[in-house]
Amino acid sequence: MNRLLSLFVSFTLALSLPFAGIAAQDRSIMIASTTSTDNSGLFAHILPIFEAATGIKAHVVAVGTGQALELGRKGDADIVFVHDKPSEETFIAEGYGVERRDVMYNDFVLVGPSDDPAEIDGGDDVVAGFVAIAKAKAIFASRGDNSGTNKAELRLWKAAGIDPSASSGDWYRETGSGMGATLNIAAGLNAYALTDRGTWLSFQNKKELKIVIQGDGRLFNQYGVMLVDPARHAHVKAEDGRAFIDWITSPEGQNAIASFRVAGQQLFFPNYDVSE
Repeated sequence: MNRLLSLFVSFTLALSLPFAGIAAQDRSIMIASTTSTDNSGLFAHILPIFEAATGIKAHVVAVGTGQALELGRKGDADIVFVHDKPSEETFIAEGYGVERRDVMYNDFVLVGPSDDPAEIDGGDDVVAGFVAIAKAKAIFASRGDNSGTNKAELRLWKAAGIDPSASSGDWYRETGSGMGATLNIAAGLNAYALTDRGTWLSFQNKKELKIVIQGDGRLFNQYGVMLVDPARHAHVKAEDGRAFIDWITSPEGQNAIASFRVAGQQLFFPNYDVSE
């Protein structure tokens, strides 16, 4: 009888082990993030390190910041990883997210054609550059997609005292596309465009485009990470989502960000403050 019981237990364990393995492999999270973190190659660099450290697989939906936040509002993501702090703080205040942390930064740059019809090449005052572009009616390619880059661009137009939408379809062209697609359009039109430096450095189709203005403090570009509030969406994978937030702000995660380079250049600079 004991022998029969032993065989039964062994048989039951043999059947259950493959399913236990499947369950163990099934740990995953959905990250709604920006095109810049994806197009630059950052996620391809850091996510395998995260998975090796935690056993959690991360899937990414790369859209503009506005769309990423909307995915979070709907509960279609576990993590939101974007770069427009005012919008992120609103997301938290409205009860859609929790545990926001600064993660890293880079900067925006203004790129434009080599013939530089606005005559701004080499400047470090981006608002003055926007004024000159509008005055020259030089073609400007805007993402026009409510992304973090688009929001930053619109703040700069506002600082310049210019409403570019009044010239929509004329010298001001709204692409409604991601950063890579917008840069492709800018290259085809010999247009100016605002882009994050990470995407610019990894962008291969520059043609006649080059950086014309950089280094202005108003071009600082902070990235933050948040957990979608599990109290609002019960299906959010809170434990694994917190594991990602803890990892990306840990020394290992911060070092992974710092080690990512394109053509020898560091694209993102970790800046999580442990005192937060």
